[in-house]
Amino acid sequence: MSRLDYSTAGESHGLCLITQIDGLPAGWRLPIDVANEMLRLRQGGYGRGGRQKIETDVIEVLTGVLRGESIGAPVVLRIANRDARIDEAPPLHRPRPDLAGAYKWGTDDCRPVLERASARETAARTAAGAFGKALLAEFGIEACGFVTHLGGVDARVAPDEPIAELRRKRDASAVYCPDAAVEDAMKRVIDEAKRSGDTVGGMFEVRMTGLPIGLGSCARRQDRLDTKIAGAVMGIQAVKGVEIGLGFEAARRRGSEVHDEIFWEKDGESDGHVRRGSNNAGGIEGGIRVWRGGRPRVLHRGPRRGVRRANDPRQPDGDAGALRQPAVPGARLEPVQPVHPCREGAVMEATEQKRRPQGRMWVEARCALWENWPDRPDEQRPSECSRPAEVVFHDTHEDGCRH
Repeated sequence: MSRLDYSTAGESHGLCLITQIDGLPAGWRLPIDVANEMLRLRQGGYGRGGRQKIETDVIEVLTGVLRGESIGAPVVLRIANRDARIDEAPPLHRPRPDLAGAYKWGTDDCRPVLERASARETAARTAAGAFGKALLAEFGIEACGFVTHLGGVDARVAPDEPIAELRRKRDASAVYCPDAAVEDAMKRVIDEAKRSGDTVGGMFEVRMTGLPIGLGSCARRQDRLDTKIAGAVMGIQAVKGVEIGLGFEAARRRGSEVHDEIFWEKDGESDGHVRRGSNNAGGIEGGIRVWRGGRPRVLHRGPRRGVRRANDPRQPDGDAGALRQPAVPGARLEPVQPVHPCREGAVMEATEQKRRPQGRMWVEARCALWENWPDRPDEQRPSECSRPAEVVFHDTHEDGCRH
């Protein structure tokens, strides 16, 4: 089965940005409206920079489509730049983050580095993320991102808040924060920083529900789910930290305070099910997604090796359980440099849209065909044919659009 992936091209002030998406199923109606809505959200937020007053990002599909549906070939998307003055722009000699690139390539002009390093490129990632998000929606996987901290102001968001309610509250906020009680305080911080010619940093969190157990692998470091998440998010301009589970807080605790105990609960007439008493591991153990229930978070966990003290998980019948491990779902992303955290971008967010089921049908049909192919050697068969292709998610910020 083809792996779903994408690549981008284009410069901040070039003619356009390009996204190529590989691995989309044939006969799948492309989510153009979803992508344009995500691009609109990416450009929103209180305190946005002047570039957003110039650009109005929409996608144009160049290849891989016939009458609005994919044909199984690479899909290429184009986002035009209104500010397309790359050839007229003067050389840039002032030190910026682009200075490192100037050293690397031996030039006294930072302009070529700036043009590609700029977070304007994340518009292309957002378009790709919208396509991935729409495909995942057919499998019941949803996501929502929102601001949790900005310039010293913390938001309070219930860990079990439904995704639909989080999205509604976030979309009603100028700073994309579901806690209406702190919105005015966040806006004041932005205004004060702007008046003083400064910027502020922030944090945002992304929650996902419906993720199947077994995503990722412990076999190779590059296949670990936490490796993929951290790498993808750290690739966003200005992001300087990613947490999974308790994240950096785990380093301040003892191992006995980090464990997510496993409990066995009877479920009506069935044999029962496993649940966790906490969500310190963020839903990832050994690089693999575990357990469907609990708080949807994905953050960093500290080491637990050598811990002898353990809490006392008990089964419903009162017998002490012997299973003590971490787990549970979700995602939190923590930029600690001055950034604009008022959108989670890419696959992590999209408006709810009902899509036709061709994508899911294609995945399931391909898996069944591959598994039952009569002459297929066992070693060439995928080990988990019931799962869809893995998708790499990215998130967005934009250079020059900071608070």
